[in-house]
Amino acid sequence: MRIVTLILIVLLLLLQYPLWLGRGGWLRVWDLHRQVEAQKQVNAQTAARNAMLDAEVRDLKQGTEAIEERARNDLGMVKKDEVYYQILDDAANAASSPAPAQPDKR
Repeated sequence: MRIVTLILIVLLLLLQYPLWLGRGGWLRVWDLHRQVEAQKQVNAQTAARNAMLDAEVRDLKQGTEAIEERARNDLGMVKKDEVYYQILDDAANAASSPAPAQPDKR
């Protein structure tokens, strides 16, 4: 009777091995689910970035505001009969300008 019990336990373990550790086992399925969730997050981020780029492309094709904004910011262009004023910060101005020369006391 003891041998029959031992044989049944070994058979049960042999049947359980493919279920847990085999090629299509639960551990592999769990790992694949985790990879799918990670890929879904990456896809959502990429879709959001693509939507932003698509909106920018449509705006560049149809509207002039985006082109004007880029010309002003990137190229420093101004409109005809427009006066451009540049306001410098005192702290930034003091840091970029050289220190006043000290008279020579010899």
